[in-house]
Parts: sequence; structure tokens; C-alpha cells
Amino acid sequence: MEARYERHYTPEEIVGYIYAVLHAQSYRTLYAEFLHNDFPRVPFPEAADDFEKLSKLGWALVQAHLLRELPRKGLAAYQGKGDHTVEAVRYSPEEQAVWINKTQFFKPVPQAVWDFHIGGYQVLDKYLKSRKGRKLSLDEINHVAAVADSLAFTIEQMAKIDKAYRAAFLEPGITESQPSR
Repeated sequence: MEARYERHYTPEEIVGYIYAVLHAQSYRTLYAEFLHNDFPRVPFPEAADDFEKLSKLGWALVQAHLLRELPRKGLAAYQGKGDHTVEAVRYSPEEQAVWINKTQFFKPVPQAVWDFHIGGYQVLDKYLKSRKGRKLSLDEINHVAAVADSLAFTIEQMAKIDKAYRAAFLEPGITESQPSR
């Protein structure tokens, strides 16, 4: 790394870069088979600027996934009266709400946030369904809101990461001000 970029990078900068690459949709599409069956290679760009841009985007995503530095968007506010028991999890696209019983729900939850999968699991659905028959604690209620905000940030950040990845590897000459194809 130091020989290629003439600079020493911290472990956090390297992890941020790798995390970004693994969240670039173009990379995931290109290496889909390897991601399922093996260990794909992680390419490093020629330009240090490309490395650093991806590293910063990736590190912000790491922090959001750890719920450390999370831009709050006010998603999944808990509403309704009741005993906080998860009876049946149901999403209403018209209301952008996730109902946990007949009277209590989280809103707003955009469709893209509700549909977001990690691995084979739909994140919010899995979290709430794993608590079926239980009363949600205040920490769990707050966690749903934080995860919804994190997922919304992830969706936005992955688009930025993919653009930076394409600029570094697939579409040389594309700059931030130029639209991508």
C-alpha cells in the first residue's frame, strides 16, 4: 500500500476501503459468483484519491452499521397505544408503517427501507418477528428507529460508493460533476 500510494494508511482507512468495495453494487454484480462460493479479490485503484474517497465512504458506512455515527432521519417513530406486544408484523406501503399489533406501529418506514435485505434476511421484518409474543422494551423500540435510519443511510451511501467505484475502475474519466451512465 505504501509503495503504491506513497502514504501510510491506518487500519481504519483500509477497512473503510474494503467495506466500501464490498458494498459497491457494480463490484457485487461483477463478482457475484465469487461472493457466494469463494473469496473474491479486492481491487485497489491506481489513484490514491480514489482509494481515499472510497475509504471515507466505507468508514462512514461502518460507523452507521455499528450505530455509532448515524445521521438521524426520524424514521420509524413508535406510535399508538397498547402493551407493546409484537403479535403480527405487517407492513403497509400506503401508510409507510410497520404494524406490530392492531394499535401500535412504526412510521414512517419507506418501502426501500422495509425491503432491505442483508444476506437472506429482510432486516426490520426479521428483527421484529424474532420478538413475536414479547413486549418490546424501550431499548428495542429505539433500536428499530436507529436501524431504520441506518438502512436509509446505507441505501444512500451504497449509491455514492457505487458511483465512486465505477469512476475508479469501470468508467475512468467520470468525475463527481459528470453524470454517470
